[in-house]
Amino acid sequence: MRIQHKPIKGTVVLILFGLLAFAPTSVFSQASQTTLTLEWIGVSPDRKGFVRTPSGRAFVPWGFNYDHDERGRLIEEYWVTEWPKVEADFQEMYDLGANVVRVHLQVGRFLKSATESNKESLEQLQRLVRLAERTGLYLDLTGLGCYEAAETPAWYDALGEKERWAAQARFWEAVARTCASSPAVFCYDLMNEPTVPGGKQDNWLGPPFAGKCFVQFITRDLAGRERPDVARQWVETLTAAIRRVDPRHLVTVGLVPWSLDRPGLTSGFVPDKVAGPLDFVAVHLYPESGKEDEALKTLEGFAVGKPVVIEEMFPLSCSAGELEDFIRRSRPAASGWIGFYWGQTAESLRQEKTIPAALTLGWLEVFGKLRPVMAP
Repeated sequence: MRIQHKPIKGTVVLILFGLLAFAPTSVFSQASQTTLTLEWIGVSPDRKGFVRTPSGRAFVPWGFNYDHDERGRLIEEYWVTEWPKVEADFQEMYDLGANVVRVHLQVGRFLKSATESNKESLEQLQRLVRLAERTGLYLDLTGLGCYEAAETPAWYDALGEKERWAAQARFWEAVARTCASSPAVFCYDLMNEPTVPGGKQDNWLGPPFAGKCFVQFITRDLAGRERPDVARQWVETLTAAIRRVDPRHLVTVGLVPWSLDRPGLTSGFVPDKVAGPLDFVAVHLYPESGKEDEALKTLEGFAVGKPVVIEEMFPLSCSAGELEDFIRRSRPAASGWIGFYWGQTAESLRQEKTIPAALTLGWLEVFGKLRPVMAP
């Protein structure tokens, strides 16, 4: 989710949290309650994509961000009291043809303090992993979310850089230990759109949009350091924490398109300078109408010798048809594509007469149309 184009960002949030009608739920069949035999996912030998192990068959990530439901609630707000809804949404995403679901985990829900993890949340995460195993969906687990600023623990915001990184490492060590034995985890995404500021910052979070904070700073003071060096050290710190307990699952980080080292706004996470410890590169791209070539050129900048996954995309400032064309044309540079699903079926969206519903419906139709082509 981008921060440089405020009108677009505002549109993202309105769509993300404006779909209010409940989706009709589906019921699992008896067969779907049986755990499937999932293969582990790894990087292909040519480092251009992914393969299933041990079969060696290609794996193309094709799925959804399940970042909230149709009422705008983050998953931790309902995954205990409304578990059947989570099951129904996963079944719907599977029925739509997804093989990957990106879930966003909030730091305040998984850490009680800088040194103590939340046992209940970790148990619920394990329950989610088991659900993924039953439905045949792989999880992209994105961590350290602080989307609700008011729910960010005061103790967490009070930490200095060194202590905050240590707490973030404990978060990931606890999550990775919980998930280490399951092949249903596609990857760990260290953080959604981390940024190294160009100067000093008073806050850890970027400016909110519609009350949600999607961008975080990993330091508040460069202290004379180079921005890519800070970003690389942070990636190395968190990756090492994961590898202490889970040497197998893939690791990435969700980058904004303005991470490239070029004039203008940049996040400091320059792909070729931070990708070393990562297994693949994840980028968030929302093509603008009439500027597909520009978006494709940006995408090519993230190709640094490792697979590239477009981890966020949606027809926000382009038509569904233009997004479809962009996805098709991105195949030489990208190895996976992840859009959005917010708990509403195509049928329920057709009953609405709103712009957000129409946009989402158009996206789901493109998703279904391209599924046999992009991820056969």
